[in-house]
Amino acid sequence: MTHPPQGYREFRRGWPIVLASMLGVGLGLSPLPFYTAGVLAPHLHAEFGWGMGQIFFGITITTFVVLFAGPLAGFLAARWDTRPVALGSLGLFALAFMAMALNTGSLTQYYLTWGAIALLGAGTLPITWTRGVNSWFDERKGLALGLTLMGTGIFGVVAKPLTAWLIDAFGWRGAYIGLGLLPLVIALPVAFVLFRNTDGDPQAAATHREPEGLTFAQTLRSWRLWLMAAAFIPISFALGGPIPNMENILRANGFAKEQIIQLTPFIGLSALIGRLAGGWLVDRFWAPAVAMVILTLPGLSCWLLAQGQFGFGAALLSIFLIGFAVGVEYDLMAFFVARYFGMRGYTQTYSLLYVCFSLGAGFGPAVFGWAFDRSGSYHGVLMASAVGLVAGAASFLALGRYRVPASAAPALA
Repeated sequence: MTHPPQGYREFRRGWPIVLASMLGVGLGLSPLPFYTAGVLAPHLHAEFGWGMGQIFFGITITTFVVLFAGPLAGFLAARWDTRPVALGSLGLFALAFMAMALNTGSLTQYYLTWGAIALLGAGTLPITWTRGVNSWFDERKGLALGLTLMGTGIFGVVAKPLTAWLIDAFGWRGAYIGLGLLPLVIALPVAFVLFRNTDGDPQAAATHREPEGLTFAQTLRSWRLWLMAAAFIPISFALGGPIPNMENILRANGFAKEQIIQLTPFIGLSALIGRLAGGWLVDRFWAPAVAMVILTLPGLSCWLLAQGQFGFGAALLSIFLIGFAVGVEYDLMAFFVARYFGMRGYTQTYSLLYVCFSLGAGFGPAVFGWAFDRSGSYHGVLMASAVGLVAGAASFLALGRYRVPASAAPALA
């Protein structure tokens, strides 16, 4: 009797985990504020007179909070399992995001609300969801992670036009409430029904009962960890800075409102394509080489956008390359941790790398906004981002071969 391939059996058993995780990631802390901030920023500026740098500093606030909230969520997921942490965080995150509608013009209140969003929403980060997915998949780990993190791309396609529609229909306060309802009425019920830990499936539990790999203490002594950490900071800065500022980058270069609405959704669409392509590629090719190619190309985007005068086609190409790379970055991080260090200390290791990634992505939007407030141009910060992308992506080539799991060593020998 012919048995179906292991990869097929994994997806037949684990597809509910992937679907629930995809919605949890896509409507969680990672993409929801990030993709909508650029659309809401002009309305906050008009209402309260805040500068772009002040508005986007809210995203930087989330970085400071995630520095300890992200690892804390990972620790709780490892101690209590992923399900209760992820479900509780989804509901609290939704309520905190809707609280943005209560702002009365106080920057202090605005920043405190951002802090609450990050603290309560840390359990919706990929730290938790990818832990669950990695526990269910081995043969098709890269594709499963790509499908899971595809949620950010799906939301990215609709986020900006949806936010613009909500603002036109209900005002910016209504937009915050409408966006906050998404995780509450979509992601939370689906995750409650479909997401479960491996101990609920005897076959999966038998396969993954004893995680292999390095302990977190052993991982901390690995130079590969610190190379990854150093590389992800400039990469995340260069990819995270332009996206919330993209509306203003295009507006500053003479694009009409209608053209901006046509162009910016391609960030999410290309991220969606990047999720699928990235997961497929890293399952079949050496992941550091895949990373170098995909993460270097947005350097061309930054260079094109820095020129100051570019047409619709150049803008579309730039947006596509940036979005495609954004679609791959989280997949690569999760894949690198699993392949180079194993699953034994996965949660803590991923949390540490995510913190480093958040440093760049969190400061990027505010630094881009401050650069524009000061000089009226994004030229300098875009050129610096192009250099950072190339240098960071190329450094992954030094990682070398994947770690050989102990169970596979006798067969290889």
